Amino acid sequence: MPSILSNKRRQIIQTVTLSLYRFDTIWHKAWAFVMMGLARVSLSKTPHLQFWKLLGSGTGQGFTPIPNWGVYAVLCVWDNGADVRANLEHNPLFKRYRERATQTCTIFLEPTSSRGQWSGQTPFDPRPNTNAGPVAILTRATLRWSKILQFWGQAPAISKRIGENRKVMFKIGLGEVPLRQQLTFSIWPNVSDMAQFAHAHGAHKSAIAQVRQGRWFKEELYARFNITMIDGYWSDFNKQLLRE
Repeated sequence: MPSILSNKRRQIIQTVTLSLYRFDTIWHKAWAFVMMGLARVSLSKTPHLQFWKLLGSGTGQGFTPIPNWGVYAVLCVWDNGADVRANLEHNPLFKRYRERATQTCTIFLEPTSSRGQWSGQTPFDPRPNTNAGPVAILTRATLRWSKILQFWGQAPAISKRIGENRKVMFKIGLGEVPLRQQLTFSIWPNVSDMAQFAHAHGAHKSAIAQVRQGRWFKEELYARFNITMIDGYWSDFNKQLLRE
């Protein structure tokens, strides 16, 4: 029979963090770009870290094929026994990022739903709940080489529509590999507002239909999260989110 302690541990919700870093000088931008490769060694040795991704970003509304050399992100999935804030505060790698960045912010997340895979893994362990507060959405995909031109023909219209939506509290386009492995992260006031955008008629719904019919993605993942804490400051946040 399982112990009471093990039952309690299973009730602890997994912690996911998305750390954003903005760099201003050419030297710090170059350092951050090089770390897209070098930081892999440190992350692979970090205790309690189950899954991680080093991410670049896009320009414009945040989801374009043109990279933003000044903004990078680190996504981490921590096991249930981790003291996540202590790990982020004292880890030498994250310290180096903070020392060089002009803005830094970490969003703490609890996964509530997830479907699909990322690099052949299912990194998130969701615990469904009915939290009425802001909701974060992460979508990522690996494009088939034969569909890249079609995808980027659709992406600007979708990105523009998200940028014009006054309800979205934050959005950013990220990526592992330019053009092919793309990710969007957005924060909405609630599930209803997010669903209304996702399923409304227009560029977004049309693109989803084309993706499904044409099998544009070799691999994809969709996940939803509750936001438990925001540590730091990021100038692109909607003022409403900063008051949460």
